[in-house]
Amino acid sequence: MAAPSRMPRYDIRNDGIGPYAVFYCEICDREYRSQPEVAATVGQDVARRSMGGLLRNIPLVGGAISDSVTNEDARYSTNLTPQQLQKAWSQVSDRFRECPTCKRIACVSDWDEKSGFCSEDSPRRDEMAQAQAEQAGAALKGFASALGFGAAISAVSQAARQASASVARCPKDGTVAPAGTKFCPECGSPMTQPAADACPKCGAAVQGAKFCPNCGTKIERAAAGVCPSCGAKAPGAKFCPECGAKMG
Repeated sequence: MAAPSRMPRYDIRNDGIGPYAVFYCEICDREYRSQPEVAATVGQDVARRSMGGLLRNIPLVGGAISDSVTNEDARYSTNLTPQQLQKAWSQVSDRFRECPTCKRIACVSDWDEKSGFCSEDSPRRDEMAQAQAEQAGAALKGFASALGFGAAISAVSQAARQASASVARCPKDGTVAPAGTKFCPECGSPMTQPAADACPKCGAAVQGAKFCPNCGTKIERAAAGVCPSCGAKAPGAKFCPECGAKMG
């Protein structure tokens, strides 16, 4: 990966050791710091102290000059020469990339290495957002389980899936309504009805459950991409190409 053609936004700080540069990601403002110029600061400080002590031995003029020298403390300087700034940038430049689309300098946390674009311009943006959401959900689930809330969250999730599977949905704007609603109350489009999900033994609605809530019969469902009517394989299809049945 080629180095960025320019430096991102930066400022110069000093915590009493020596000046250093802080470079900012132009997307998330994350900070990346260079090492302080300690050696130069120590050398300047030693030279200043020696010169101040020497000048104090010179009557009158020497005292005034030494005060001027010793009052100027380089340890708290917030200046870097162009050469020092370039050196500071070389210490952290490997953590930055330049987006070919928006031309911003992004840190590696906001960079999609596979596509070569920043996270906001990557063609895999939706895929990355979904992966991040799944990771966040897994982390939340693990945290809840550690606190003893895993069973409660699982029950809520199951109830949400069952509720979602038992409502009519507008294919145009996503509005949901009770099953049997023929037209969207928001835009008037024909509603998509929920797929029938009944117990094969007693006919009770099971709404996605693994066992019938009425008689306890185990509900066998066709594998994804397999027609529930004739068993033909049709991955990704909405209707079976063999018998025309709606895929589960």
